[in-house]
Amino acid sequence: MSDSLWEILVPCNHNDGKPVRTKHHKEWDKVVRKFSNGLTLYKPAMGQWVDPTDKKLYIDRMIPVRIKCSETVIKQIAQFTLGHYRQKAVLIYRVSDYALVITC
Repeated sequence: MSDSLWEILVPCNHNDGKPVRTKHHKEWDKVVRKFSNGLTLYKPAMGQWVDPTDKKLYIDRMIPVRIKCSETVIKQIAQFTLGHYRQKAVLIYRVSDYALVITC
């Protein structure tokens, strides 16, 4: 089965509003590279979502990160992300059904 290209949104702040330190992000990067062999980080964008259980609105800068891997691996990355950033939810979505890396 071939890999897909996925995007995951990584938070810039913890749920209490405190900024995530660069060192914490770099630790996440290192683990995700082990899962997938690479990732592409984009500039942060503003995100908003409403928790369906308590209707609380969360507004936060998010870092879009693209990763080439299988669905199984992106789900593992999502689970790791939930714990690493102590989040209630994490959004992942498939950008492409087919992704190749060509090397020389």
